[in-house]
Amino acid sequence: MHMADALIVPAVAGTMYVASTVAAGVSVREVKLENETKKIPVMGVMGAFVFAAQMINFTIPGTGSSGHLCGGMMLSALLGPYAGFLTMIGVLLVQCLFFADGGLLALGCNVWNMAFYGCFIGALLIWRPIMKKGVSKGKIILASMLGCVLTLQLGAFSVCLETFFSGVTELPFSVFLMTMQPIHLAIGAVEGLITSAVLVFVHEARPEMLWGVGETEEGKFSFKNTLVILGVLTALVGGILSLFASAFPDGLEWSIERITGSTELESAGGIYDVFASIQEKTAFLPDYALKGSESAVGTTISGIVGAVIVLLLCVAVSYVFKFFRNQNKETVKGNE
Repeated sequence: MHMADALIVPAVAGTMYVASTVAAGVSVREVKLENETKKIPVMGVMGAFVFAAQMINFTIPGTGSSGHLCGGMMLSALLGPYAGFLTMIGVLLVQCLFFADGGLLALGCNVWNMAFYGCFIGALLIWRPIMKKGVSKGKIILASMLGCVLTLQLGAFSVCLETFFSGVTELPFSVFLMTMQPIHLAIGAVEGLITSAVLVFVHEARPEMLWGVGETEEGKFSFKNTLVILGVLTALVGGILSLFASAFPDGLEWSIERITGSTELESAGGIYDVFASIQEKTAFLPDYALKGSESAVGTTISGIVGAVIVLLLCVAVSYVFKFFRNQNKETVKGNE
């Protein structure tokens, strides 16, 4: 559901950049107040996993469309809404800058549509209430399904609103809405199954890794081994399974094609050219492929390299938060 720049006007793009930046600022403040160093490697590994998983488009039978994981619900169930949101920003930023997946002008929209709802609505209004009186496999599956379906519906609705306020006449609001919502209902259901499978594994392996669960029984694996397993799975998904991704357009592209006859709309120059030029210079593996080549090797390289970049970015940013927290403590001590 990565929006292209042509779907929005600069005013809407700027508004969504502001909204996403405010949410990120609140998240940074909250994460800096936390003292959970174990979240640092989890942010890195799970951010890398979500990046790799998003490369796998799964076919929605009978539609000619495909979908992919968003990941906000999964990350927030493990990291909480704030750390999960920042990790999703890292994933979307790497996809946008280095792989030209989603427009740079539309990045604020994509952060809001794909990360905000999954991390905040999914975690605070669905995950936490369901887990309030204890965790179980059934509750994990219920929360995952409800969370993914609801938050993806909200994301799809936001896309329609953003194009409406951008005056994209090629996509009449009511028609676009009635096309987007059903296909993303199906995509959300599949994402819910994937999310529940991962979270049930974590519950079996290391239950205290789930957010808001508290102290529980001992898991089957150590914390380190659980991360190693998830890391190996990330490499397999990004490096091998990504080769078998569906060739059908995703839900957003499919919806646009059904209405306009094309999966893409053309932008009108000016500021669009500026942002496209920046993205062209930073994207060294555009569309997850080697430049000038259609070799499958490009997909494998993209999956592995992208996952590593996300991992390093999330860990590096996490240590910056830790540095600021420690510096604040030293400042307080110095003033006493």
